[in-house]
Amino acid sequence: MPEEITTLLTFFGGTGDLAKRKLYPSTYNLFKKGFLQEHFAIVGASRQEMSNDEFRQMVLASLDGFIDDQANAEEFISHFYYIKQDITDKASYAEMLDLDNELDAKYGLKGNRIFYMSVAPRFFGTIAKYLKSEGLITENGEYNRLMIEKPFGSSYKTAEELQKELTEAFDDDQIYRIDHYLGKEMVQNIAPLRFGNPLIDAAWNKDYIENVQVTLSEVLGVEERAGYYDTAGALRDMIQNHTMQIIGWLAMEKPTDFSDKAVRAAKNTAFNALKIYSNDEVAENFVRGQYGESADGSQRKYLDEPDVPAGSQNNTFVAGKLQFDTPRWEGVPFYIRSGKRLAAKATRVDIVFKKSANIFGQGGEKLVNPVLSILIDPVGRVELTVNAKNVTDTFQTRPIELDWQVSEADKAVTPEPYERMIHDCMDGNGSNFADWNGVAVAWKFVDAIQDAWDKTPATFPNYVSGSMGPKESDELLAKDGNEWVFKG
Repeated sequence: MPEEITTLLTFFGGTGDLAKRKLYPSTYNLFKKGFLQEHFAIVGASRQEMSNDEFRQMVLASLDGFIDDQANAEEFISHFYYIKQDITDKASYAEMLDLDNELDAKYGLKGNRIFYMSVAPRFFGTIAKYLKSEGLITENGEYNRLMIEKPFGSSYKTAEELQKELTEAFDDDQIYRIDHYLGKEMVQNIAPLRFGNPLIDAAWNKDYIENVQVTLSEVLGVEERAGYYDTAGALRDMIQNHTMQIIGWLAMEKPTDFSDKAVRAAKNTAFNALKIYSNDEVAENFVRGQYGESADGSQRKYLDEPDVPAGSQNNTFVAGKLQFDTPRWEGVPFYIRSGKRLAAKATRVDIVFKKSANIFGQGGEKLVNPVLSILIDPVGRVELTVNAKNVTDTFQTRPIELDWQVSEADKAVTPEPYERMIHDCMDGNGSNFADWNGVAVAWKFVDAIQDAWDKTPATFPNYVSGSMGPKESDELLAKDGNEWVFKG
């Protein structure tokens, strides 16, 4: 049985879709596994009128498909409490304080509190301010922590303003900025694959690596999200957060140990060496796109999607090259791309190693760059493409693929990303959360790209739905003598 975690967990936005789809099932899994036992309570806060019993029944319904033992589920939901609250009204926090103190005494929670903001980002600073001013942050607890959903700002300036608001109430090491991609099992496999294998660890540098590729491709279009997406695009929606956080694990220096402080310090060494581009350099190193119709006409172009403004210059595809000014990565391009309406759904990392010198003469004409591929979604898999001998009468090399895939048995017990993130926050492990320095660098990098694009209108659409993006994406790599490993 795991060591029990003692905590009071408050979900602002407690009746929302995210809470019902992800947060309550994830918390229930922690209960079933024994991380939560007797000394915990969960508060849901929302503007909706609801009794404790109605709230508990709502939570119970959200657990459908996760319940193995009804009595166990009933015991779990008995720890849930509801409070109707206007989070913008200072006075409404007095009732929450009374409830929190009551639950602290009832369940022996030792003043340990986690506040989870599953609300619109414009309310993050308001909630943090009132948690501080109205005394909900305890002085006697082992910890008080704040969990925040993305987006963390919409530019460096807005992110900095939000950071200032939050740090007036919480220390930065108390703030857990969620990027659920960091909770994915295969993203978490990057560290042991890299640092747990001396063969790979020793070759993780400019002497052996030709280039690094990160792909986050989607087959779906904007769907019903045009109101948000047209202000964000692929650049802000996928590059600034998910892609950059994966890059952090790939580009980081080797940490002194695997503590969260050491991991973050190692990532920040790389982030702080990321080259921020000028307008001319953006044109040289980044490509944007917007999807058109599919070849058969069955899928409409972005500009014809509901709620998309006429003539929108929004990007639905981004590809680019990152450069890190460190001894480890001097001259090694990191290629990234993300887009909607592409040929295949995939989140993957491809590490392209340098090609060996050919000592085999004509027999070595088919030597290829060895490639380590870490497939994150939709299947978890590790592939290693290496050179070997073909089965022929004469000596001839050929590429072969060594692979491992997550088994069904492993999948059955793999924690969901939100389950892992909530547990890590309860455990005080910030390794898989974005810290302020990483967020700030990512925004400065993305802002420079957006600034350049804002000054130079593009001709859209420029790629066919169902392709892997505009031809300029392939040309970007071809200029360096490289090509995308994943073809879709």
